[in-house]
Amino acid sequence: MLQDAARGFVQEKSPVASLRKLRDQHVADGFDRALWRDMADMGWAGVLVPEEAGGLGFGYVGAGLICEEMGRTLAASPFLSTAVMAATALSRAGTPAQKDRWLPAIAAGEAIIATAVDEGRKHNPAKTALKAEASGNGFKLSGEKIQVADGHVADAILVAARTAGTPGEKDGISLFLIDPKTRGLSTERVATLDSRGAARLTFDDVQVTGADLVGELDQGLGLIEIVLGAGRAGLAAELTGNAQETFGRTVAYLRERKQFGRTIGAFQALQHRAAHLFCEIEIARSAVLSALQALDRDPADAALSVSLAKAKAADVARLAAQEAIQMHGGIGMTDAIDIGLFAKRMQVAAELYGDADFHADRVALARGF
Repeated sequence: MLQDAARGFVQEKSPVASLRKLRDQHVADGFDRALWRDMADMGWAGVLVPEEAGGLGFGYVGAGLICEEMGRTLAASPFLSTAVMAATALSRAGTPAQKDRWLPAIAAGEAIIATAVDEGRKHNPAKTALKAEASGNGFKLSGEKIQVADGHVADAILVAARTAGTPGEKDGISLFLIDPKTRGLSTERVATLDSRGAARLTFDDVQVTGADLVGELDQGLGLIEIVLGAGRAGLAAELTGNAQETFGRTVAYLRERKQFGRTIGAFQALQHRAAHLFCEIEIARSAVLSALQALDRDPADAALSVSLAKAKAADVARLAAQEAIQMHGGIGMTDAIDIGLFAKRMQVAAELYGDADFHADRVALARGF
């Protein structure tokens, strides 16, 4: 029922044409705030917020179904960054004051919270180098974060910083919740391939206190991995929605385009490729569902399932985009149809929080290779 409701909502309120409008009008936010309020009214913003804080407490499978339907229409919103990742962090490890301040605001769609982890060209949380130097009763943060999804519109930012040790060490990383208007913190909006936008954050002796800490000091990587796991699973679900829609549009085209006096879908070579892609999409959907169920059982023990799902979904979505472009022929390379928009979002979502190679490596290491 949730999936059916989500599908009807995004198809009516946020079709692919809405993304074209955001792109063509150069909307700086990268999403429609009225749409986000409507999503909150549907209860989506609070899907992972506990009921006692005003949310639904519906779990990761429910959140994943919403992400999957968003992937079908390329619906742009802060759902992943805020309703999935920030809600996970604060629900699990926020202080009472942080929970009281932010969880009801998230559920009501009144707050956007971004997560700032990446610092280099490739995703690697353990290599966090942004320095948090002890200062008074808190820390001063110095360094830079890049590709912070929704960081340019955030009301608060979860920032991974190194409070001890050296980059590459798992210990010594802490997570802070910071007001983006804090002195010394500058935000630069960065254009992204999918027209949504992200932020580059520069920290110049940004003062934080113990009250800004989320989770344990120096032991934050475990919490960060749980938060990222929720985001990765959400992206994997979105990628399967992207692939399903891309596949559906391609099959429809194969049934109507004629060449040599017959529809091109009648050619066996294209039938084989379409059948192969269909099977790959179904496998990816199964992997994603397994990961979401693992998160619902125990987010701290779901890393392997999540990495498998993210790697598979990214590879399958890329295959779906490549096949769609090729089977559409010349028009697949133009802006006249939507296939290119799906390919662009696929590319961003596949890279965010670890690409297929990153997660395949994690699976291999976990299996002893």
